[in-house]
Amino acid sequence: MTKIRQNQGLAILKTAGIITIALAMIRFPQDVLSAAADGISVWAKYVVPSLLPFFILSELLIGVGFVHLLGVLFEPVMRPIFRLPGSAAFVMAMGFLSGPPISAILTAKLRRSELLSRLEAERLISFTNNASPGFVLGAVSAGMFANPALGVVLAFSGYLANLLLGIGLRFYGREDSPTVQAPGGSSIWRRAFRAMYRTQVKDSRPFGQLIGDSIRTSINTILTVGGFILFFSVLLRLLAQLGILHSLSQLLAIVLSPLGLHNSLYPAISNGLFEMTLGTKSASQSVAPLNQQIILVSSLMAWSGISVHAQVASFISGTDIRLTPFVIARTAQAGLAAIITAVCLDYPGLVPVFQTVGTGIKPWRTEIIALALATIVSIFATLAVIMVFLLLTMAKVGFIRLVKHLFRKL
Repeated sequence: MTKIRQNQGLAILKTAGIITIALAMIRFPQDVLSAAADGISVWAKYVVPSLLPFFILSELLIGVGFVHLLGVLFEPVMRPIFRLPGSAAFVMAMGFLSGPPISAILTAKLRRSELLSRLEAERLISFTNNASPGFVLGAVSAGMFANPALGVVLAFSGYLANLLLGIGLRFYGREDSPTVQAPGGSSIWRRAFRAMYRTQVKDSRPFGQLIGDSIRTSINTILTVGGFILFFSVLLRLLAQLGILHSLSQLLAIVLSPLGLHNSLYPAISNGLFEMTLGTKSASQSVAPLNQQIILVSSLMAWSGISVHAQVASFISGTDIRLTPFVIARTAQAGLAAIITAVCLDYPGLVPVFQTVGTGIKPWRTEIIALALATIVSIFATLAVIMVFLLLTMAKVGFIRLVKHLFRKL
């Protein structure tokens, strides 16, 4: 009975939230049109060229059995390090090269094909979701900061944090029944090519049909990604018009002021918690010390934004993969990436290329702990504010009655 009441309460919350968004869109039509146009522009100029070729390529590689080939070849590597099957190496490579949400898409496909167990799939998507090299090296370092050398630090910290997180996640789900590659007496290369050949025989589509299916599937996927980008572009504009983002920034300033963060970073945190690109751009335009800007950008890229989380939730729907481990892992990586970035900035001699970045950057010392804690606290504070806001919007539809209904047995 309690479960039914909880589900009813969540259903009312969802409905109230959607109605609130709809009313805000009617109240601010010009802002909706402008934000939608901006979202479409970003999708067409940056997302489609950078992701669509990878989507098509991944569909083709899956269709010809390349994933099964990698599954045999990389089983001796992936299993002891990450406690994952060799086929996970394909998702890992594509995720690291092209960025979100391709790792979630491929993980869901492997789960549906029973190449991954549920816990293996949850571990895999949790550490293969990171900003693409093109975004880090091009858009952020060269574009927003006008310093290409920063891209080396941001990329290094992001990938290292993901790898460390992946190694740590091997201890998650000890009760899991892993998918184990059947051993064979022949050489590993012979077994790999046999696995690929068997997949091609099983999938009897002509190559022309395979290409057509891959393109159609990839276009549907890229349109879905575009829809999410457009929706969150409009949502963030509405939150700004309603003063919610400003209120969130003020709340973060009150909560996090003892940590010594520069005041100009709070709007960047508010934006970045929802959408990574807006957060990184806002941080780069702030007047905060450069080291705080870079550490925060690294942390926000690791978090990825609620927009990406929503995309991941969409693409894993229809499977038994749970989103909660992914969100927890993103939160952990946000703090881990901040720490690694700060170490790179404070000790550039560890890697010679980092020495070109350190000019004008003051040592972080106490600031890194502040930023790592600030990002993690901000994530949970934002989620709490969203829930409170949805509850308050229900005041005209029996808010008090609903609260009494939900908490009657407490």
